[in-house]
Amino acid sequence: MKITSKGIRIFLIRHGETDWNRIRRFQGRSDLPLNQAGRDQARALALALKDESLMAMYSSPLSRAMETARLIKIFHTSTPLFEEEGLIEMDLGDFDGMEAQQWIHQYPNFQKAWLETPASVTMPGGENLQEVQARAIDTLERITRLYPSETTLLICSHNFVILTILCYALNISLTRFRDLRQGTAALNILYKQGERWWVKVVNERSHLQKYITF
Repeated sequence: MKITSKGIRIFLIRHGETDWNRIRRFQGRSDLPLNQAGRDQARALALALKDESLMAMYSSPLSRAMETARLIKIFHTSTPLFEEEGLIEMDLGDFDGMEAQQWIHQYPNFQKAWLETPASVTMPGGENLQEVQARAIDTLERITRLYPSETTLLICSHNFVILTILCYALNISLTRFRDLRQGTAALNILYKQGERWWVKVVNERSHLQKYITF
């Protein structure tokens, strides 16, 4: 079956930057707001999407995602925005709040397994990638069933959630999730046609040219 740019279109976006993103501290379910750079990123993304016709918006309940979604909604005042628990970031368990360098030194064996076979490990006290993917896809399937074809939805979520969704839609193993980078305030465009998924855009950040540090 040939897939065309029809069906339900999904703008799948990652929230803007937080202070913990900037200093490479794992934030998982920790509820941090956007920093000033993150608010600027979200506004730039909002401007890039201001002329799109959005049927509905869904966001993780965490502050950094809801704030990003609300800044986009400024240009879409009549579009409803719903909090969706199924879009919340991966539960990092005992690692939530740790700085990356501290984690590397304190858990070298876990880091080795996470780098080599990420789909096989579970965060102590938290989730694994399969669990994140299962709830994320279940959430998207439930949401998309509510809307007719040829409509556009905006979904605002987090790094690991988005990466697992993209792996599913592209039919690639979760072991390869690092092949799909996902910057803050990135835009991905997906289409859903019946039971089929198609990915058109991944990690688009051209709207952030003045904010991206290379």
